[in-house]
Amino acid sequence: MRKNQNNFKTILILVCLFFFMGNSAVEPCTVAVISGKATQDGCPLLWKNRDTSNPNNKVVFVKGERYSFLGIINSEDNHVTSVWQGINSRGFAIINSASSDLLPDKGVAIDNGRIMREALGICADVKDFEAMLHRTNGKRKVGANYGVIDAYGNACFFETSSESYVKFDANDPETAPSGYILRTNFAFSSKRQNKGGGFIRHDRISNIFENADEKQINLGFILQKAARDLVNEKLHSNPLSLNHKPDASSPLYIRTNDTINRISTISVVVFRGAPSPEKAYLATMWIVLGQPICSVALPLWVHGEYVPSVLGGPKTAPMQDLSKKLISYLYHDQRGNMKQYLDITRFLSYKDKGFLPIIISIENKVIKETNRKLREWIINKPQKKEVKIYIEQTANKTYKALQNSFDNILKDFHQPE
Repeated sequence: MRKNQNNFKTILILVCLFFFMGNSAVEPCTVAVISGKATQDGCPLLWKNRDTSNPNNKVVFVKGERYSFLGIINSEDNHVTSVWQGINSRGFAIINSASSDLLPDKGVAIDNGRIMREALGICADVKDFEAMLHRTNGKRKVGANYGVIDAYGNACFFETSSESYVKFDANDPETAPSGYILRTNFAFSSKRQNKGGGFIRHDRISNIFENADEKQINLGFILQKAARDLVNEKLHSNPLSLNHKPDASSPLYIRTNDTINRISTISVVVFRGAPSPEKAYLATMWIVLGQPICSVALPLWVHGEYVPSVLGGPKTAPMQDLSKKLISYLYHDQRGNMKQYLDITRFLSYKDKGFLPIIISIENKVIKETNRKLREWIINKPQKKEVKIYIEQTANKTYKALQNSFDNILKDFHQPE
């Protein structure tokens, strides 16, 4: 009997460890908070390239404790125990990147996603989130850089450990003279020097932002210049600037382990803050499900209380599934570390255009039409039904456009061994 009890305890411990590890997957992301003083329209922006070992994520709509919200979850997280980026009905949005230098030796950040799920349900603004962090000091297991914006124009990072946090305000000219703050996977406040990670990506994204023209920072800049960047900063090579025509008989490959668009990037989110608390319904979630060079951004609003089927789905999201098929075409050599190598020849020569021109053309149409809608909605608040219809029609039309544009790949797709 005692032996059976011990076996049961062992199994229970293993199950719990599996659960915690599944909900604390490494998040080596590239992230930014941008104050309204640095953007074209004066609204703050919040960006995250989500990098993780879990290949599937999807969007959910949740009615939280106080506020409803949209969030990104791991597809198998049926009970929504963790959220990895999201926005609520008050216009409060949150993202994170893992920062192991904020953890003690052998520490595990099992609460990184749980904290965001809780915050989206109870926090109306950045002030509420800071109060929540203060209240939970010593009661959480995290090591993360949390980025947050709200409808009041606040835009901050909180470098957060289990015991404390340090606030960095993008509206503070001493902290952020250019109006933005960038992070990867190390904390500026950490006492553990040269720990953490993402140093090459931080150098690269700093270079991109520093070379942006004044007031150039907008949705298109982040999606199309930052999130999809394929340059390794330390190699000083830009694979998109080849001065010769790609030759399929002698393909060129690039390793995307240290680029911003990485082999492990499974989604991108850009939150555009509301212009005021009274117009919190305008706060927009732009979501790219899949590696960004293989997918397109779609808009969502909490006000619509709706997630289209291509971004949700009962198990996995169809948009993510489509993106994974395109990824398999570009990362087709599955031998050992070759899994990390993108066939840049295929990427640049597909249909004599290349992947990016096709994807950006589709995406620009979505952005243009959505901006037109937002100009209407800022004057007249739309009914929930109108928002839902626009979300559904835009998602279905865009998904179909992707299918048609990459039909040659999709019809011949077979799962790599």
